[in-house]
Amino acid sequence: MKYFFLSLIALSVLVVGVFGFRGDKFSSPPLWVFPDMDEQDKVKAQTASPFFEDGIGARKPVLGTVPRGAEPGVMPIEFGTGRSGYYFDGAVEGTYGNGLPEELGIKTEADMTGLLGRGEDVYNVHCAICHGKSGNGMGVVATYLAKSDPIIAVPTLLDKTRDKFPDGYIYNVITNGKGNMGGYGHNVLVRDRWAIVSYLRALQAAAK
Repeated sequence: MKYFFLSLIALSVLVVGVFGFRGDKFSSPPLWVFPDMDEQDKVKAQTASPFFEDGIGARKPVLGTVPRGAEPGVMPIEFGTGRSGYYFDGAVEGTYGNGLPEELGIKTEADMTGLLGRGEDVYNVHCAICHGKSGNGMGVVATYLAKSDPIIAVPTLLDKTRDKFPDGYIYNVITNGKGNMGGYGHNVLVRDRWAIVSYLRALQAAAK
């Protein structure tokens, strides 16, 4: 037993001799057994960086990036937070409006074709996973919901009652969500939300 204690004392002295006591200061870098995120490939503010040709660490924003809080009409990319008017909230005189807003600039058939194409792209990214590519409510999420809880269902967007919903109402649902559906106003541009509305109308017309 005494050899155990002697070995323990010798080991403790060895550890203290090599690593020192807690709080001791050393001139050499510490021994990192688990470095975690102590060292990161990053550039601190107002420091130089040899990574860039000009040696300047602080870079200008990527061309086309804009602040979310920009004033109306100042930036071409708009999320519409806190702004009013049919283009931003889908409402006209206290109720939901119908038709596409003038801000979209749809004047020719080519303009409308472009809007529908954009609507299809955005719909397939954000909406099809639940509502299905055709809008019939049979997306991937709906399939798994039916297996786990048959009571919860993703509604079809093609029935006749939904055809009667005003465009502004559909835009508002996309923006703020409804029921189990969360809102997409934080990550889908205002123009893209209207593009989804237009594409959804095309899906409804094709289903008739």
